Amino acid sequence: MVVRKGVRGMRKRLRRRVFATARVTRTCRLVALMGLLFVTGCSVPEWHPRGLPLPKNGDVYVIAHRGAHDGIPENTLPAYQRAIELGADFVEVDVRLTADGIPVSLHSSELNKVIPGAKGKVGDYLWDELRKFDLGARYGPEWQGTRIPKISEVLKLCQGRCGVYFDLKEAPLEKLLPLVRRYHMMHRVVWYSPAFRFGMFRRLHKLCPECLAMPDPIWSWMLGPTLKLLHPPVVATVYQRFSPAFAERCHRAGALVFVDDDGPSSWPDLVGWGADGIQTDDPAGLVAFLRK
Repeated sequence: MVVRKGVRGMRKRLRRRVFATARVTRTCRLVALMGLLFVTGCSVPEWHPRGLPLPKNGDVYVIAHRGAHDGIPENTLPAYQRAIELGADFVEVDVRLTADGIPVSLHSSELNKVIPGAKGKVGDYLWDELRKFDLGARYGPEWQGTRIPKISEVLKLCQGRCGVYFDLKEAPLEKLLPLVRRYHMMHRVVWYSPAFRFGMFRRLHKLCPECLAMPDPIWSWMLGPTLKLLHPPVVATVYQRFSPAFAERCHRAGALVFVDDDGPSSWPDLVGWGADGIQTDDPAGLVAFLRK
């Protein structure tokens, strides 16, 4: 597979620039991005990312959406383990909170969507109650007994082997940061949330300046304010909103771009247009594609 030399050179320069200790000039603006209202008198976060390993499969990071879940219960330790074995650079982890404040990995808040017969939401249950549910029974005898994992278990599994892509559904930063620090994963976790959650990103900066924020502009017109006001080391988007111009704007601002794919047919476009990471439900296929 031929990748444009200019794109490859830009990526190499960005990794040196973005993932070396970097200091971003403070700007006195605060935005309520929900309404795009600008207010003066508040400094913009300074991000200090200090290094991710190079991608394992060429120039692009492979992000396994909910792990490698082809025939395996998604968002579980077996799915994350399989993604690591396949060569994924990151596993995407949906984060929710139990009634007693334990961060866990589960995509849907409604338990009946993943566990037949279950009632209520994740937040309705204590951890000791939630851990009794069997996520694997409907996948067959091989996976019977597979449980909802705690985030601490996911970080322990991934430590030194794979990065973690947090999709911040419900759990507050104050519950997650001690776990990330316990496993020395500050520079191996990216923190995804819509860019309009500006206050959350400011709080992340205050609590963990070295953490890797990854806002998603959501709407095309929000890319400029996101880059200008948050100065993120990584920007998230989807294939439908991605383009060479989007990549160029992010790269010029010093940000890498992680993009959700639209199936294997989108991979040539994503690589050719300058995506630095691709999130997919088919990590095995993407790894094979990138290694060609």
